Amino acid sequence: MTAPFRILGIAGSLRAGSYNRLLLEAARDLAPAGVAVDLISLRTVEPFDGDVEAAGDPPGVAALKAAIRDADALIVSTPEYNGAVPGVLQNAIDWASRPRGDAPLTDKPIVVTSASPGLRGGARAHAALRQVLANAGARVVPGPILALGGVEVAFDADGRLLDGAAQADLAALLAALVEAGGFAAADKRRAA
Repeated sequence: MTAPFRILGIAGSLRAGSYNRLLLEAARDLAPAGVAVDLISLRTVEPFDGDVEAAGDPPGVAALKAAIRDADALIVSTPEYNGAVPGVLQNAIDWASRPRGDAPLTDKPIVVTSASPGLRGGARAHAALRQVLANAGARVVPGPILALGGVEVAFDADGRLLDGAAQADLAALLAALVEAGGFAAADKRRAA
């Protein structure tokens, strides 16, 4: 039996009931056969500091970098804070983009989602995040796009995604990510 294609899900919010975390949990349920979606919290990722980096990655940073390296691809879901990406997510990207030339994000296939109670679904943060990840060296999959607005009615009381159109969009996003990541890359890693 071969290991599954591994997607790492990262939510840009630390809140336990975050709609963006719920969207990633829905991705786990909607993943195609042979694909596993694991989630990681950014709660233990220390603030970026060049002096700390020079002394060696702190434990939370080392764990984040290892999880990114071990994944075949990433799905990142972000809320919109003041029209931009939350600081905790930007901080994680700053760490994962280093060291230049050997950073875990380098050429890693990534799709971006966003969820918000607002009608735009966090579209400004979504666009900003795509740019930041591209600048960090990641291979951002161009589409499809999922910026889910009105999320307070998209999920049930148990946190399950009820919105059928959002489910279809999320499934299409995962399929595009798997295609962009390719099982060939995963097979090479497994053979090592």
